[in-house]
Amino acid sequence: VQLQASGGGLVQAGNSLRLSCVFTGRDFNSYIMAWFRQAPGEEREFVAAISWEGGTTFYSDSVKGRFTASRDNAKNTLYLQMERLKPEDTGVYSCAAGPFGSTWENDEYRYWGQGTLVTVSS
Repeated sequence: VQLQASGGGLVQAGNSLRLSCVFTGRDFNSYIMAWFRQAPGEEREFVAAISWEGGTTFYSDSVKGRFTASRDNAKNTLYLQMERLKPEDTGVYSCAAGPFGSTWENDEYRYWGQGTLVTVSS
């Protein structure tokens, strides 16, 4: 399995951005998928997760109501639509597949992408 995230960039606060993560390998639709981010000098933190078929999503409190995770199983692609971005959303966003921890929020995932940088200016 390989994961390739893209879509990051520099945006002004209040604007939107959509990230994509292309999954290469078998059985994308059998994996719970997630987004994590890491700000400079900070530890990696959970952002969002989505179930196999996309019917269940889970978000961190800091992004709930602003970010939306979705997936297109026909295209083997995970998305993160980010609205009303804030400077504190700045960081490297990585996608992950296949949690093995006790909760989806733990960063215990089998596969990780390389990350895409999102910079939100004030």
